[in-house]
Amino acid sequence: MNWGSPAEFFAMGGYALYVWGSFGVCAVLMILEPILVRKRQSSILRILRRERQAEILENP
Repeated sequence: MNWGSPAEFFAMGGYALYVWGSFGVCAVLMILEPILVRKRQSSILRILRRERQAEILENP
């Protein structure tokens, strides 16, 4: 496709809301995913540490 101006490029032939909305959602998800993975990992590690500590205390 050839665009005559930057405004035409950003308008995307009338599909700008869909195109740029899709890019925006994708960018947000790509930023959030590593953050959420780290939170899940630390939560799981915390639970495992508690369970291990409970086992140690139960079986002296």
